[in-house]
Parts: sequence; C-alpha cells; structure tokens
Amino acid sequence: MNAAGGWAAWKAIDETLARAVTVLTFAADFPRVSEVVTAARAASRLSDARLAQVFDVEDGGDDRAYIVMEWVAGDSLDDLLGNGPLDPAHGVTLITEASKALAGAHAAGLSHLCLTPRSLRWTPGGGVKLVGLGVDAALANITADDPALADTQGLGKLLYATLTGHWAGPENTALPPAPMAEGLPRSPRQVRAGVPAAIDAVACEALFQRPRRDRPPVTTPALLAQALAEVTPVPHRPGGPPVDSFGGQRLTGTDRAETFAWAPGTGNGHRRQQQQRRSQPAPGQRAVTTSAVIAIIIVVVLAAIGVGGWMLSRHKSGGTVTHGQSQRPTAVAADGVLKPVSAHGFDPLTSVSQDSHNENDQYAAQAIDGSTKTFWYTQYYFSPQFGNLKKGTGLILDMGKPVRLSSLQVLFGSSCCSQVQIMVGNDNTRTPSVLSSFTTVARSSTATGNTTFRVTSKARGRYVLLWFTRLAPLSGISGRYGAQVYNIQARGTG
Repeated sequence: MNAAGGWAAWKAIDETLARAVTVLTFAADFPRVSEVVTAARAASRLSDARLAQVFDVEDGGDDRAYIVMEWVAGDSLDDLLGNGPLDPAHGVTLITEASKALAGAHAAGLSHLCLTPRSLRWTPGGGVKLVGLGVDAALANITADDPALADTQGLGKLLYATLTGHWAGPENTALPPAPMAEGLPRSPRQVRAGVPAAIDAVACEALFQRPRRDRPPVTTPALLAQALAEVTPVPHRPGGPPVDSFGGQRLTGTDRAETFAWAPGTGNGHRRQQQQRRSQPAPGQRAVTTSAVIAIIIVVVLAAIGVGGWMLSRHKSGGTVTHGQSQRPTAVAADGVLKPVSAHGFDPLTSVSQDSHNENDQYAAQAIDGSTKTFWYTQYYFSPQFGNLKKGTGLILDMGKPVRLSSLQVLFGSSCCSQVQIMVGNDNTRTPSVLSSFTTVARSSTATGNTTFRVTSKARGRYVLLWFTRLAPLSGISGRYGAQVYNIQARGTG
C-alpha cells in the first residue's frame, strides 16, 4: 500500500487455514524493519477480538522479513461516514468499544499513536475492529512522550468524526477538515445541530483536554471509556417515563439533551412531535376536552391492538405477546423471578466460512446484567433474512436447571421489527439438528422495545432460546440488519 515508503501490504490467502490475511513486506533498504517487527511481536500477544490480530512475524535476513496479520473486512469509519455523520448513540458505542480495546493494549504496554478513520472498522460480524496497533506508528516512525494521552486525543478525533462527519486533526483523510474558530476545531454541537450536550462535552474533553467541572481530566483510553459509559444514551422504555440517569439531563439519539431519553432508532420526528405539543397554547376547557377525546381514542386503539395480537400469538404458539409496561401479569402470582446463570450467542446454522459461527458471544452476558445501558447484539447482515447465509440465529440462556416459563420480558432495540421465537429445551450444542429438540412456547413477528411474552405451555427445559428468524434494520447504518437485546427478565417455576 506504501511501496514508495519502503514497505508494501498485500492481501493473500493462508492456504493452511483457508483465510484471507494481510502480509507486510519490506524493501532491502527500509530503515525501521527492526522496530516494526518488534511492534508486531508485541501486538501478537494480545487476544482482544477488537484488535486486528498478528499471526506470524519473520525477521530473517536476506530481505525475507515479513509480517502476517488478520485481513479485516468490513467498512472503515470513512465508509460509514460516506452519507453523513452517524447517530450520536451509535458513534458513542463505536468509540467506547475502541477505547476499551486500547485501554487493554495500554495495560499491556502497547499504544497505537496513528488513529485515523481508516484505523476503525465495522466488521461484517457486527463488531468494532482497530487495525495497525503499534505497527502503523513504527512504519511511520511516530513516537509520543505520553502515549496514553496521544491515543486518547486520537480517540477524541474519531468521536468528533462520528458526530460531525469532519476530521479534527492534521492527518490527511477522506473526511473534510473540521471548521475552525480561533485556531481550534469548533465543538461538535457548533458543527452539527442536535449533538447531545453531555456527549459534546466528553468529545471536547478528550480532543482538546477541556476538563469538565469537578471531574478528573480524561487522559487515558480507560478514562475515556468510563466517561463515554456515563453519557451513553439509555433506551426509552415504552409504556413508562423516560429513564433519567444523568442528574435530570436526558439524552436523545440524534437531537437534544434536555427533555427525553434516547431510544435505539429514535429519530427527529419524535422530537418535533413533542415540540409541537409544548408549543400549543392551553385554551382552558377546550384543551381538557381535546385531551379527553385523544385519551379515549388511544385506549380504544390499544385495546384493539392488544386483543388482535393476543388472538394471533395464542393461535400460533400457545403464548401471548404484549408490548410496553402498562399490562399487568396474569396468573403468575405464585411464580418467581428466574435468574439465568449465563448467556451465550447461539449460531448453529452457519454453513459458510466467511461467518464467524459466533453470534457475538462476548456480549451475551450484557443481556442479563440488569442494566439498560449495555446490550447483546447479533452480527449485522445485509438483509432481514441474514444475507441468505442462514435461516436464523439466537441468544441462549442457561437457567442452571430445568424451568417452566410463565413470562419472559425482553427489552429489544426500538427498530421495528424482528421476528423471534421463545423456545425451551435441554441441549445447547451448536448443531443444526439441535433446534428440533426445542419447544416453541411463544413468538412475535413485531418484536421491538419492551416486549412481554406470556407463556402457557407446560414445556420445561434448562435452556431458554431467543431465536430470531427475521432482523430489523439497524438505526444509523444504512442497509444493515440485526437484533439487539438490552435486558431479559424471566418468570416461572424451577
């Protein structure tokens, strides 16, 4: 890729393992072979899946030095920003994962120092991947007196790019340069309307080292990951008030930081609707009458939807599905909360070498940790039918013992809609035949937001499987489909 600089990168095929790899080779007079080889060897000791892996290093004489690394497919941040800035919540998620990955690298004594939009990839498996750890800096002969601070500011530039679509650094990238004011890039909120204030503050703190009041400065990737976690937009729970975890200042996905919580997939229309309601005068009795009529209409519509959904789901699966939090459990007073002992991505139908056969297992525990700030998600696909790679995929819960469900409350992402079956069984082997041993106890063709599955089946099993057969479009990523699960609560008997 940079043969004129004394090195070149090639895409090759590892015939032994039948996988694509990147191979770095060097000209005979390249002066930094030793430094690059040393950096690659150090990087090879790291196993974080969010960092591009180094497979082999050879520093033998006679011009035979080379490095074999993971070939990272997928979209770079440049690609993701081709149609404009990302949804702020999605941008924060990407940079949080990158910050965590670099925090682990720094703990092992390694740094990147060359972060650009080409360094951050969104893989076909639906995960973040950083490329060039240590190696890119050695190739370019870049060093830093404070590597942690340098990488923190590099991550700040990446966050700035996700929020604005501009690059706030001197590096030559495909993005337009950030607008300037008094010698510094303008803040994200000055460039793009609707960036939440709390996220804007963290971006400025990382990039410009502007500390927030009563807070230690963000000077390391680990501190940046922590700061981003504190301002990560939380999903709005349909049927209940917005969750306020920011001292009274709630975050939206794309628009404001004043009035309501972000829901995955929430867009500008929701904001405009609320603004219109607030801007209308209150003409006394007329307003009361109008509100009463609207309330009656809403009750009638919800009742019709509830009855229709109950009849359809009960006819199909012996279970019922409700959305929101206004419905009360029925006939489950004697049942208790069932706590899963573990959760795993469940992908038994993979039949192609390009697929990881691992449905983001590393994030599965976040679906049962009780937090609505963390979530498990599938890989992303290029169609609702899994890009024609498989017929379904899922998330499996190990209950630790056979159980009988009475209900399963699931907080999905708010993009509509996924098709999902709730299944119970006693086998968690990842083979295509395993599905025949499971019993479907509930299902929904419109899974979105807070969904409660009522179970009437008497089937018992140690494993509870959320089996997705159709995916929803991903918010902020055009042409990509996936499923998200923020939280699960099971009720029943052991």
